[in-house]
Amino acid sequence: MDPNNTSYAVKLYVYDISKGMARQLSPLMLGKQLDGIWHTAIVVHGEEFFYGGEGITNCPPGGTSLGQPNSIIDLGTTEVTEEIFMEYLSSLGESTYRGNQYHLFEWNCNTFSNEVAQFLTGSKIPGHITDLPAEVLSTPFGQALRPLLDSINIAPQGGNTFNGHYGQR
Repeated sequence: MDPNNTSYAVKLYVYDISKGMARQLSPLMLGKQLDGIWHTAIVVHGEEFFYGGEGITNCPPGGTSLGQPNSIIDLGTTEVTEEIFMEYLSSLGESTYRGNQYHLFEWNCNTFSNEVAQFLTGSKIPGHITDLPAEVLSTPFGQALRPLLDSINIAPQGGNTFNGHYGQR
């Protein structure tokens, strides 16, 4: 990167954790079409950052067990330096995004990606991603499965978990 350039690209990596099954089965099970069950991550400063049952985690872009993303959305640029961003993530990891606070429907990877995207760019991630839990729960089958789904922790393997202290993982 040009040392005089203070803008850094911000990308949203979008993964379908159902590997296409949601598209095939959702009309039968939910009575509506879902294109995927989305896991998202923010890519900035050459690393991928996401939240799951282990807390805030980072890895090389596309470096989790999920493989390559289904899509990459350009969220724009940021002037937030890597040092400030890491301090911000450490603060989030100590407070609002600890692993034990993860909840599949209400406090998940997409909640994290949305908050981080707003911090970095001032923009939200696409609504079809953040609205997915409400869409599933609006169906009778979603309500019936909620007790089971509430117990699910999603933590893609292959990353380094922040322990809440800047510079230590």
